[in-house]
Amino acid sequence: MATQTVTAEAQSPIARVSLRYAWVVFALTFGLLISDYMSRQVLNAVFPLLKAEWALTDTQLGSLSGIVALMVGLLTFPLSLLAEWIGRVRSIVAMAVLWSLATLGCALAQSFDQMLLARFFVGLGEAAYGSVGIAVVISVFPVHMRATLTGAFMAGGMAGSVLGMAVGGIFAAQFGWRAAFAVMAAFGLVLAIIYPFVVRQSRIGGGKPAAGSEPRPSYLKSLGSLVATRSVVSAYVGSGLQLFISGAMIVWMPSYLNRYHAMAPDKAAVTAAGLVLVSGTGMVLWGMISDRLSRHFKPRKATLAITLCLLCCGLLSVAFRMPSGSAQLLVIAAGLFVAAGTTGPSGAMVANLTHPAVHGAAFAALTLANNLLGLAPGPLVTGALADRMGLDAAFQLIPLISLPAALAFWVVRAHYGRDLAASEAGRQAP
Repeated sequence: MATQTVTAEAQSPIARVSLRYAWVVFALTFGLLISDYMSRQVLNAVFPLLKAEWALTDTQLGSLSGIVALMVGLLTFPLSLLAEWIGRVRSIVAMAVLWSLATLGCALAQSFDQMLLARFFVGLGEAAYGSVGIAVVISVFPVHMRATLTGAFMAGGMAGSVLGMAVGGIFAAQFGWRAAFAVMAAFGLVLAIIYPFVVRQSRIGGGKPAAGSEPRPSYLKSLGSLVATRSVVSAYVGSGLQLFISGAMIVWMPSYLNRYHAMAPDKAAVTAAGLVLVSGTGMVLWGMISDRLSRHFKPRKATLAITLCLLCCGLLSVAFRMPSGSAQLLVIAAGLFVAAGTTGPSGAMVANLTHPAVHGAAFAALTLANNLLGLAPGPLVTGALADRMGLDAAFQLIPLISLPAALAFWVVRAHYGRDLAASEAGRQAP
């Protein structure tokens, strides 16, 4: 069995693993990301049931979703740093157990306040998983696959959202909304038990620097690369702003279909899941295209991101002004296909512009921006707008956020080549 040596830079930790093992690591880490988002997004499928049972406003429903993204945004960075020191595998297992048990708590909630508390702990458990998980994945694969891997891995969020909404909607229709949460909790706990027996910290590297490796002062100094250039900061901003749309659409699409397409809650959930699947497919394909286009000219990643933002704004702006029907759903699907396509290019640019020793922290910073600028405010702002003007009118405004996202990526495009060269020179300096 062939063995590949994977190293991003001479100064980065080296993971010598077989290609087969690398894909096993990807599969299990990807599976936990699916569990992460299933636990997060199953709530969307039962919005109509919770609204009816507890007489909740759209703002309250949005807060049940938004609190998870808010906790992820606030805690991803410190918890990711902690994971680098205590070990990524151990941290991943602890996080998965916590979010799964908190999801079980959602199934047992008897009021809005109890549900809000349970969702708080779901967010606490999920806070650093995306950043730590992708750091594990890119540590065992070649550098030139970064956009593809980032897009494919983060598409697990879309896949989890699809399964969370579709499976959750079906279970809720058949057995009640509590059963939907219980199923998601069980899935996460099973994967959390399997993970440490297969993925070994000693094989994948990462975590606290060992004796004789990079000393602590150098490690702390390398953290400066997280905000050292205009390009990397603008990549955070552009990625976060663009994901405002995904955050809003994933959460509110089942309700939109229920209200304006007269779909039953279970059918609305399954249809919305299909639209999210389209978005996830776009994440993977646009990540692959980004790697191919930028193989010999790195700034093309930013150019592609700008193009995707503008296409998203145009398509969704048109779609939500169309009358309800099959034609509208097709245009919505086209808009969602490009909406999250910036994820792969953004992740690759952040990885390229930061020191390999702190990639966990780098993806934590990216996750922080994604959540505080996009995934957390998206559902909440949409819910607040829906209470005032209706969900259909709110959806007409949401795509406009792609314009400042495109502007942020334009700043990346203008400075990326120079900043990348400076970053690489800094890594080679003694």
